[in-house]
Amino acid sequence: MSFFSNFSSDHCPGPVSGNPMTGLCEKVCIQAEKIFDAGIIQTRLENYTLTLTDLTPADPTYPLTFVSARSLTGTGTVSGVTIDRQPDSNCARVQATITIPVEVVYTDANNTEGKATATVTLNEDVLLYVPPMSVMPSTVTAVASCVVPEGTFNTQNNTFTVSACVTCILKVAMQVELLVPSYGYCAIPPAQEYSQEVCSGFFELPLYPQGGGCCKK
Repeated sequence: MSFFSNFSSDHCPGPVSGNPMTGLCEKVCIQAEKIFDAGIIQTRLENYTLTLTDLTPADPTYPLTFVSARSLTGTGTVSGVTIDRQPDSNCARVQATITIPVEVVYTDANNTEGKATATVTLNEDVLLYVPPMSVMPSTVTAVASCVVPEGTFNTQNNTFTVSACVTCILKVAMQVELLVPSYGYCAIPPAQEYSQEVCSGFFELPLYPQGGGCCKK
């Protein structure tokens, strides 16, 4: 059992039933990351060069054949941030470089599979709301994901030229103490043990298809 495994309690996450004010018992100070603004960037990079590092095995037999590549984590490293506040506006021009680590899978000339790391770099120039100056500074962070469906090997410098699909969410964030209404502490149910019942999914199917077999216009 867990929060979402048929556990019914007034002190667990889930839909609110009835008056949402019922059960509120205190105001709680929590430390959280407040997001002041965020924007998503989706782009396709053509003829992008991936420089390989940390090859495993360390000494592949060249040339290499590209198999796939994708981001290692869901975050990007933000550097070179420049914030230019716009006059008569709540927005600021935010310029930043986002570096996304990726894992590259390939096979070498002996058909031995190998892996390496590389990076995909974006240079972004966007408008975002940046809060006024305060003791606690705001920061620009990035959630980033990248997938590389195709690539070719360059024998001159042992790199890959690829087409990459990148999704990046730039956020203006700050660590703050927020005062929020609370229903009290969560009731933590016991965890439900996993059971590999091979027939459970089959036995849960309906005897006959839903819909009665009639065509609906």
